[in-house]
Amino acid sequence: MATKAKIGVLGASGYTGSELVRLLLRHPRVEIALLTADRRAGQEMRNVFPQFAPFALPTLVSIESVDWKTAGLDLIFCALPHATTQKVIAAIFAAKPDAKIVDLSADFRLSDPAAYAKWYGHEHAATELQKQAVYGLVEVYRRDIKRAQLVANPGCYTTCAQLPLVPLIKAKAIDLDEIVVDAKSGMTGAGRSAKEAMLFSEVSEGFNAYGVGSHRHMAELDQEFSKAAGRDVVVTFTPHLVPMNRGILSTIYVRGKRGRTAQDLHEILAKQYAKEEFVHVLPFGETPHTRHIRGSNMTFIGVAKDRHEGRAILVSALDNLVKGASGQAVQNMNLMLGFPEAAGLEQVALFP
Repeated sequence: MATKAKIGVLGASGYTGSELVRLLLRHPRVEIALLTADRRAGQEMRNVFPQFAPFALPTLVSIESVDWKTAGLDLIFCALPHATTQKVIAAIFAAKPDAKIVDLSADFRLSDPAAYAKWYGHEHAATELQKQAVYGLVEVYRRDIKRAQLVANPGCYTTCAQLPLVPLIKAKAIDLDEIVVDAKSGMTGAGRSAKEAMLFSEVSEGFNAYGVGSHRHMAELDQEFSKAAGRDVVVTFTPHLVPMNRGILSTIYVRGKRGRTAQDLHEILAKQYAKEEFVHVLPFGETPHTRHIRGSNMTFIGVAKDRHEGRAILVSALDNLVKGASGQAVQNMNLMLGFPEAAGLEQVALFP
């Protein structure tokens, strides 16, 4: 059997970090060689996430204790909070210029440092690395990802919106000035750190919009839709918090261009994704549920006719921790290391 690739996960005590561990444990081509979690340094993974009790995993260590030159890692996943990642990744590349990294934070998603400073409230600390970062939406940038050393894993909301919309934008099939994305996410999208607003009694039996008119993912959507269109595109995007653990459901309203009907838009998407392993377009008129993709790396997309002539309703669903984060990161790793793209990601959704 071929030697397995040695993989490191930085920030293994968070939800995306633990999801990476879950997926990598059953990946046939990799070995988990390093796990970091500064506040949990010295502990075993089973003490942080009891589901890992049966598995032999490295003891959690602090990032500062790692010698990147001698760590012998073939690829590193960086699942650290936004704004902390830039300096860590810069230090890794300084010590190991041939490193390969998939960053799950937002730190390298925006190609324009000025846009990053505007939306995140501080200057980017690694602008030279930003220039070489490849945006990691596999279905759009597959060829570039294969050659990349640094991949910026897309956001969960943005992945859910881009997969149905980018093909339609590229096909010039929809009005670019009439795109409305109404998105709902489960609680794990807020991370694992303790927050009063995330307590069970604060969120259960309720449903609310947040970041209205100002959510940071707007910059990412505008950037990628503008690239696809070849002109500036500004979308209307509103996220909502739903008291469930996992999942994102995006309801997207568009107007067909040059007489394109909802059926025409469905045909474009069905053709685009016919050979993709992790995007499934439902029969015309059917729409997905979040429970149909939970735990899987799938995105389900539905298209329905609106009662307003010329308008269509797109509905997409994915698991924010898998295709919206760690699963997509593993997909990126597979491309970067020359593995089959679906390796370690074949699990079917958990239902009920």
